[in-house]
Amino acid sequence: MTTAQSKTRAAKPADDEPFDFNLDAVKAETDLAPFRVHFNGRRWEFAHLEGLDIWDVVEAADGGDLQAVLGALRLALGDEYAEFRKVRLPQYKVMALFRAYQKHCGMEPGESEASES
Repeated sequence: MTTAQSKTRAAKPADDEPFDFNLDAVKAETDLAPFRVHFNGRRWEFAHLEGLDIWDVVEAADGGDLQAVLGALRLALGDEYAEFRKVRLPQYKVMALFRAYQKHCGMEPGESEASES
């Protein structure tokens, strides 16, 4: 490889130069309205699944299906998670909650976000 080729390959275009795809311009195709739940005498608000940070969702899914469910709920609750975690939550309720949450977000129960692409 010549020095000229090396410089050509090493040159990085400026951020304002033409690009192939503008990810900044991509908008959600669905309404990202939160999912509101009444439980233990109070209202809880879960952020829409499609609005969650994918890196955090993937990390939560590393522990298997149940960890993925709990991780998604933890991420969706954000700052309210610590309070939500203090409430006793039977497994049958968490699964019903997650199915309803998936439906609210336009997913069929059991469908993962990865399967939509």
